[in-house]
Amino acid sequence: MGIAPGAGLPSSRISDLVLLDAVELSWLLRRREVSCVEVMRTYLDHIDRFNPLVNAIVSRADDETLLEQAKQRDEELARGECKGWMHGFPIAVKDLADAEGFPTSKGSPILAGQTAADDEIAVRRMRDAGAIVIGKTNVPEFGLGSHTFNRVFGTTVNPFDPSRSAGGSSGGAAAALSLRMLPVADGSDFMGSLRKRFAAEPQRATLRE
Repeated sequence: MGIAPGAGLPSSRISDLVLLDAVELSWLLRRREVSCVEVMRTYLDHIDRFNPLVNAIVSRADDETLLEQAKQRDEELARGECKGWMHGFPIAVKDLADAEGFPTSKGSPILAGQTAADDEIAVRRMRDAGAIVIGKTNVPEFGLGSHTFNRVFGTTVNPFDPSRSAGGSSGGAAAALSLRMLPVADGSDFMGSLRKRFAAEPQRATLRE
């Protein structure tokens, strides 16, 4: 299994669920045409297949915990309770932001292993909208620099061409979104992270067996 340089439609063996855009997925979940558990399981399987090729998602929670949270989201929908447009969405938060229960290493050995006690406001708002945090996305150390590499998690490569950089500091988020490992991704921009071509690229990488 590999990643082809360039952009295009994924192979037929990729689940239709991960090919949906965020708006379509949100409506399907809200109408209960697909379950939160099914969405979570599909995304976790997809991440298992493709994340080892790019190293975009780090500090992932265990599958059992995430599926249990997805089940709770289904139970809320069954009671007529929808938290918001991200209800049941699996998300991975950029590893510069605190997410309760997850380490925030900021790509630095100095902070590696420290677990956040609370959510940053942006993360809290995503959870309040129904999202389920599954892990973090890789960043340069302290978010500095244009190449997503650090001594804690290593390098995130570009899904369009693994010989090239994924950019940064939102390189992990961009690579994860490009390979459809997340329906949406957060990012931040201090010195051009989100303005770099790859992070803003509207197309997605080609997936192939």
